Amino acid sequence: MSSEERARDRRLLSEAERLRGRSWRIVPHPGPVTEQGTATGGKSGALRAGIFGLNDGLVSNLSLIFGVAGAGVSNHVVIVAGIAGLLAGAFSMGAGEYVSMRVQREVFERLIHLEAHELGTQPEEEQQELVDIYVSKGFSRDLAERIADEVHRDPELALDTHAREELGLDPQEGLGSPWAAAGTSFATFSMGAIVPLIPFFFTEGGAAVLISSVIAAITLFGVGAGVSYVTGRPLWLSGARMLLIGALAAGITYGVGTLLDVAVG
Repeated sequence: MSSEERARDRRLLSEAERLRGRSWRIVPHPGPVTEQGTATGGKSGALRAGIFGLNDGLVSNLSLIFGVAGAGVSNHVVIVAGIAGLLAGAFSMGAGEYVSMRVQREVFERLIHLEAHELGTQPEEEQQELVDIYVSKGFSRDLAERIADEVHRDPELALDTHAREELGLDPQEGLGSPWAAAGTSFATFSMGAIVPLIPFFFTEGGAAVLISSVIAAITLFGVGAGVSYVTGRPLWLSGARMLLIGALAAGITYGVGTLLDVAVG
C-alpha cells in the first residue's frame, strides 16, 4: 500500500472515530421510495406545499372565475363561484398534503424499523452489506472492513449509517410535519385563489376581468421568479413560464365560458 493510500486510510478511520461520538437522530429525508427502497431528493415539505399551493390557488381560481365571468353571469355569481373554488381547493390541498406526508413518514419509519431489526438479528450480514457498499464506492476491501467494524461498534451509529447508505434516508434532514405542510398548503392556496377575485368585490364586467388579469399576471410572474430562487433557474425564465401557463389556462376557460354564454343566448 502506498503512502498516499495509508494517509487516506488514516484520515477516513479518524473520521469514523469522530462520527462515533456524535448523537444523531434518525429522521427520514423527504422523497419517493424507489424500487430499491431508496428515498430521493426534495426540500422541506412545507416549502414545497407553499410554492405549489400558491401557484395552484392562483391558476385554478383564476381559470374558474374567468370561465364563469365569460359566461356573462352576474357579478354576485362570479364572487360566489370564486369563494367556493377557494374553499374547495384549499381544503382539498390541505387534506391531500396531510395524507401524503403522513403516509410517507410511516413508510420511512417502517423502513428504519426493519433495518434496526436486521441489525439486531443479523449483525454479521448487515456489516458485510456495509462493506460491500463501501467497496462499490471505490474503497479497498481492507479499509471498508475496518470502517464497517468501527461503525458497528456503536448500534446508534450503525443504524444511522445503514439508513443513509442502504435506504438513502438523510439523518440531517427532517421529513417535516404533516400538519405544517397541510396548514401551509391551505394558507398559500387561499392566498393565491383570492388574488383574481379581489377586483370583483369593487367592480364588475369587463373592467373587473381586465384588472383581475393584470393583478394575476403580476402575481404569477412574481411566484415564478420566487421559484427560481429554489430551482436556480433564471428569474425571467421561471416568471415567464409561470405567466404563460396561467394565461393559457385563464384564456381557454374564459373562451369556453363565452361560448357557453353564446350557446345559451
